Amino acid sequence: MTDLLDTARLDAVCAAALATHHCPSVSVAVAAEGEVVHAGAWGLADSASGRAAEPGTAYGVGSVTKPMTATAVCRAADAGLLDLDAPVPAAALPYFGPHRRPTARELLRHRGGLGAFYAWDYGDGAAPVDPDRYAVRHRAPGSGFEYANLGYRVLGRLLEDVTGRPLGHVLRDEVFGPLGLDSCHLGPVHPGPGPAAVRYTADGRPYPAYDCGHPGATLGWATASDLALFAQRAPSLLTPATTAAVRDALPLNEHLGYGLGWCVAGGGRDGRPLVLSHSGGGGGTGAMVVAVPEQRLSVAVLTNSTNKAARDAVLGALLGMLVPGFQLEWIIVPHDDPERPLELPPGRWTGRIPAPERELAVELRIREAGRIDLRVDGERAEGTASASRDWDLRAALPLPLPTADARVNSPLLSLGLRRSTTPDGAELTGVATAYKAGEAGGFLGNYLSHRVALRPS
Repeated sequence: MTDLLDTARLDAVCAAALATHHCPSVSVAVAAEGEVVHAGAWGLADSASGRAAEPGTAYGVGSVTKPMTATAVCRAADAGLLDLDAPVPAAALPYFGPHRRPTARELLRHRGGLGAFYAWDYGDGAAPVDPDRYAVRHRAPGSGFEYANLGYRVLGRLLEDVTGRPLGHVLRDEVFGPLGLDSCHLGPVHPGPGPAAVRYTADGRPYPAYDCGHPGATLGWATASDLALFAQRAPSLLTPATTAAVRDALPLNEHLGYGLGWCVAGGGRDGRPLVLSHSGGGGGTGAMVVAVPEQRLSVAVLTNSTNKAARDAVLGALLGMLVPGFQLEWIIVPHDDPERPLELPPGRWTGRIPAPERELAVELRIREAGRIDLRVDGERAEGTASASRDWDLRAALPLPLPTADARVNSPLLSLGLRRSTTPDGAELTGVATAYKAGEAGGFLGNYLSHRVALRPS
């Protein structure tokens, strides 16, 4: 494997990626046959002090935490501590309602019926958002893919309940320790003793240590070497049947599916090898881990910037050297939802958003030429709406939801609505999301999804 790796070219690619995308540092590792065969780091782990990044520097890995948590869940299932196909206990989803609750398998696949959510605690005195109040039923479990940090929050709580230990200890004792991954950790900060990279905004401002209510989805740390080894060694913790279940992915598009905590591509179709991967992002984090089992190969690329462009440039070049015919579309989860013209006729729709603290009255007026007028509890904004493959109406508006949670760090509102006909008449149903666009004026904001239902009026 090392004969395929052009280290001089990799050096040049990493230096160019950092300069082009204004990224402080990148760390890369390649593992083959169960051992690290190459590790390197470029740039600064701490720009203020001038501390250089090293192969032993730990980075926040963002959503690459998910396959770590998934491995612990699958190991607990193999040990008989939980059933992947049993609905999770009601205590894990106190606001889900009287509906059938999702199973662990559905949550691992992001098909638990929960909405998109993230919320950060920067230690600045702002009241933390209660994630449980957003873990409500957006759709029937199993009916569709929705990337849901809240599902991995529920899985983390399930692990704590069946083991009697905090989630961080479960991952340490059941995953990191048995695999010999000394740098791996779950928590708001890396405890050492090795160095950790400072996390930076896309324009170079340092992030404070931050926490969140979905640690099993987000708060992992690792060196690139340990992350590459994790991807290669994790199946050794599971039975062959469970390893096969991990790779049994439901499709996201023609190239990629999502299994139990991993994105899955290839595996015999069109001659492509089986490729397991997961990306990670967030405040000051850009991570990716990839495994190619038939080559006994895995790679990890870690950066300490919110902008993931440097990560992707390095990853594309590195895997292009090592995996014949590699394309980034094998590992990048699609977010494509092509726009189309709004076809809903002009009219007035009214209804409510059941926000956690209270219900909000909503009035939507659809006007000519795609113009809309939205009022939420008397607050008003105008804008232009379109449609897409997934939505009959899609819009983003400068309208803060009048709730305590949205006031924390979510100044904008997006709408995604589908039209349907019920025995009671026409409906527009979907999601209203309070959010912040990027890091302007501070750090990443919160992303709070609410169900919404409107009827013609």
